[in-house]
This record gives sequence, C-alpha cells and structure tokens, in this order.
Amino acid sequence: MANILDDKSVHCIPFILQQLKAHQQACSEHRSVSPFYIGLNGVQGAGKTTLVRTLESTLQNPPHSLPTAVLSIDDLYLPRFAQVQLAQANPLNPLIQHRGQPSTHDVSLGMKVFSSLSAGLPTKIPHYDKSQFQGQGDRVAEEYWRTVNKSEDSKMQVVIFEGWCVGFRPLQEDDVRKKWDAAVKEKELGGYVGRLGCNRLEDVMFINEALRGYDELTNQLDSLIHIDAEDTQYVYQWRLEQEASLRAAKGMGMTESQVIDFVNGSYELYTDHLRAGVFGGRSGRQLRLIIGRDRKVKDVLQI
Repeated sequence: MANILDDKSVHCIPFILQQLKAHQQACSEHRSVSPFYIGLNGVQGAGKTTLVRTLESTLQNPPHSLPTAVLSIDDLYLPRFAQVQLAQANPLNPLIQHRGQPSTHDVSLGMKVFSSLSAGLPTKIPHYDKSQFQGQGDRVAEEYWRTVNKSEDSKMQVVIFEGWCVGFRPLQEDDVRKKWDAAVKEKELGGYVGRLGCNRLEDVMFINEALRGYDELTNQLDSLIHIDAEDTQYVYQWRLEQEASLRAAKGMGMTESQVIDFVNGSYELYTDHLRAGVFGGRSGRQLRLIIGRDRKVKDVLQI
C-alpha cells in the first residue's frame, strides 16, 4: 500500500478547536456537560486511520490536553454469528453477505456507547477484528475492550466517531430510484465505471432503509469532517491496497470481489448529500477536504 502522509490534520485541528469552543459555550449557557462529538467520514484507503491517530494524539497532548476517545463504526459491526444470520435471511442480496454496508452494524451498541460517554460513566469501547474467519471478521470479546472515563480526571471531552459511512443520510425512495435508473441506463450505453447500476433495485433499497436507523448516530454529532475524493472511483483501488496490506500483516483479508461488494454503490448514492452538508441549515459545522488520486489535499471547504 502506498505511504500516506498526513497533510490533513493542519486543516482539521483548527476546525475542531473552533467547533469545540462553540460547543463548550453552548454547554455553559445551558448548564450542561457533554463531550464534543466530531464525526469523521473518510473514503476507504484515503488516510483516515493516519489522520485519526494524529488528531487523537494532538488533542490529548499539550498544549490542548483534551481527553479524547475514538470510536470507529467498524467496531460496531455485528458479531460473526449475527452477520451470518443476516446473510442467510437475505440470500439473494449480495450487498449483505459480508460486513460493510448499512445493516451490518449494531446501531444500538453505538447508541449505548454514546449514552454512557455523555453521562460521563466508565465506558467500554467495542473492538472488531477484521482478520478473523478468513477476513470476514468478528467482534472481540468484551473483556478485551478498552475502558475510558475511569476517573474524574479523565472524563472524555472529545469523541471522534470515524468510518466510511459516518454521516450518510438515507434518501427518499424516489431519489434512490432516480439515481439507480440513471446508473442502469449509463451501464447499458457502455463505459459505465460505477457499481450502483450493477445491483438490483430491491437490494439497494434494503440498504437505504437500513440507513434510516443510522440517523440516530448521526444526530449525536456536533460537527463533521469529510475526507472526499475528487473521483469516487479511486475508492475501489484504495480499498484493494488496504486489504492487501491486511493480508500481508495478518494473513487474512477480503478478496477483490468482496472489496467490490463492500463498497458497492454507496458512494454513488450518498456522496452528493454528504457534500451538501448533513446538518441541514446549520452552517459552518462541516469541513470537507477534497483529495486527489495521490491522497493529498487539493481543496478545503467549510460547509
């Protein structure tokens, strides 16, 4: 996998501190105490993991010294047995025969974690091992999860919720149909390079319907950072490189066909809405970093 240098945190840290200050002022006015929840949506393989590590380290250490927790949406994947049950209940839908798409995460577990963090209680952060079951993955036993908020001095002030579909909002059924119809027509004309048009409409609708439950998680966010690709088709190659690194490190990872299914069509459906902003009319709470094929930042927009 190509080396990924962090040229993103220089834009993200000032944004986070700006948004955190506004959050703290709002909490003071309402006499409430709650951690600042920052969502981080990053296309797969674009340097999101590197950025998260840098953000966590920078925020936690002087001069900021902000206790910071990280929760990945990947760590909310269903345990292996539940994923198998979901796949077996929907055998004709290729999008949910493995982890990845909305419907394969445990939203209730995510909300339980958020609720505990908001209350300042000792909180276990879930962990998922993607190398288990020949790359199909499984949730790690709870006894091995990291615990935060152990003492009064370490109450989390910042929570980074990161993942490839964090902030995705479901579309109206008519909008899904229009996007799918357009993709199918483009595929029939030849030269189509996307994946949405290669799926059955009912399978795409299943994912969109499942995504409605994810609004509960998105609504917890105070702000969002979106690492966006100039061309969403970059994602497939980046993800292949990512899985190749996982196989090299742990001996297990997704195959090329599994990778294609993993990212199948979702970016085509939901990226436009994400780019427009997930917070409705409340402006300024979202930062969009546009990156090129080399994963370097080309433009920065605050929405």
